[in-house]
Amino acid sequence: MKRFWTEVGVEKNRVITLDGRPVRTPGRVALALPTDALASAVAEEWRAVGETLDPRTMPLTGLANAAIDRVAPDPAAFAAGLARYADSDLLYYRAGEPAPLAERQAAAWDPLLDWARGRYDVHFERATGVMYRPQPAATLARLGEAVAALPPFLLAGLSPIVTLTGSLVAALALAEGATSAVSVWAAAHVDEEWQAERWGRDAEAEAMREGRRREFDAAVRFLAAARD
Repeated sequence: MKRFWTEVGVEKNRVITLDGRPVRTPGRVALALPTDALASAVAEEWRAVGETLDPRTMPLTGLANAAIDRVAPDPAAFAAGLARYADSDLLYYRAGEPAPLAERQAAAWDPLLDWARGRYDVHFERATGVMYRPQPAATLARLGEAVAALPPFLLAGLSPIVTLTGSLVAALALAEGATSAVSVWAAAHVDEEWQAERWGRDAEAEAMREGRRREFDAAVRFLAAARD
């Protein structure tokens, strides 16, 4: 789509407008944001559009559309789908050997599990290897409640962080300010970094990782702005 507007504004209820007319989501709902910070960030994406609109350069707008069109109509169902990651979180599954890898995993992952234990009063079943190990029903219930308590825009921001890292626990720690985005990204790539250090880096894999990092960073910005 060619750029057809001159002015981008933020009107009543933080609705993004183009030349005074409201932007609408793919579901034809006005693009209204929950915070001034997020409204400002989304408006800047629209101001930065060149001659042609490319949705790939507007990740915050895409996440806002998802929050309005996909999450808000049934937040409980969306939260339940996201909470299912609690039963197979990356942080549960450890290497038996080599010992230095196991130590690196423990250094990155144990603080996140310790935080969740204290925050939610839960117990985790850890496993050596990748064979599935069920988690206690009480743990799944409490983490599910934590996710379900989030409003649609925070759920929309949390979702890509969970799927890109494979860890609901790490995503919740980030959402609650208990850890940093840098630490979460590093924790999610302990195994990958270990392999790269020993066998070298593949250019195609690195390009894919950079793409995932851009998605992750956008979701982190969205989450922070939606919470302010």
